[in-house]
Amino acid sequence: MSLRHPFRIIRSHLRAYLVINLAAYGLVILGMVIGLVFPDLNAARSAALEDDGTGALVRDLVSTPPLFALAILAVNIVRLGALTIILPSLVVPFSGLALFAFWALQTGITLAPASAEAAVALIPHSLTIIIEIQAYVVLALGAFLIGRYWIDPRTVGASRRRAAYARGLQHIGVLALPALALLLIGALWEAYSLRYLVHPLTELLL
Repeated sequence: MSLRHPFRIIRSHLRAYLVINLAAYGLVILGMVIGLVFPDLNAARSAALEDDGTGALVRDLVSTPPLFALAILAVNIVRLGALTIILPSLVVPFSGLALFAFWALQTGITLAPASAEAAVALIPHSLTIIIEIQAYVVLALGAFLIGRYWIDPRTVGASRRRAAYARGLQHIGVLALPALALLLIGALWEAYSLRYLVHPLTELLL
């Protein structure tokens, strides 16, 4: 398989790709606005992360960037990529897109810079958001395509839904490669920026 194959798929479905991009980043930004306007929602999301152990896990791992990056990568691949976007879409067409949209809105609320410290931390973390959301957008495109092909097999030149579904699976597999690369880059940046950039920036700016 050529390394250009994922980009050919994206170019062939550029309108859907751009719409998913607009929706994903737009929902994160909307969530941030909601979190700023309604700080109780932001506080509730932070409390939920503490209650489920995420906050404690981050504090335990942040001092060891390689291990922290591995944990981030595993969570992003399994919980977000597989369980939120891909697997639901294989069972119910487009359901992964709805779950991804809900996650993007919640993420924006969680990341709303409700304090000066949070605003400073968002400076390096904004790049993490851009990279990781882009990975999910690529996976979401695959989820969209498998739903579209299943509903109307003619869009992929198939006469039966089974053949169209198989083509959608193939496209998801191809698109997973750049998505995994982006998630790896995002995990490394997130782990090392939290360890080495946030504290110096806080000391410098506050």
